[in-house]
Amino acid sequence: MKVRIYVTLKNGVLDPQGKAIHHALESLDFAGVNDVRVGKLIELEVDSSVSREEIDKMCDKLLANTVIETYEIELPETAMEANG
Repeated sequence: MKVRIYVTLKNGVLDPQGKAIHHALESLDFAGVNDVRVGKLIELEVDSSVSREEIDKMCDKLLANTVIETYEIELPETAMEANG
């Protein structure tokens, strides 16, 4: 099954890449963008035997720097039903 993990910086953590994109959008005359935050998307193809708890451990130990980042795990709906 395919698992998606969205990793973003915590609120209050400086995002220089987001600021650079925001500045570039303004310089290209795109109005109305108030803020930009940059994150990353990680897709894992895992066996159905891999639990949500194991995916959480992967995020905590490697995929996200939990000091400055948060993450959100997106499981397929059928997997969510099977795992509770």
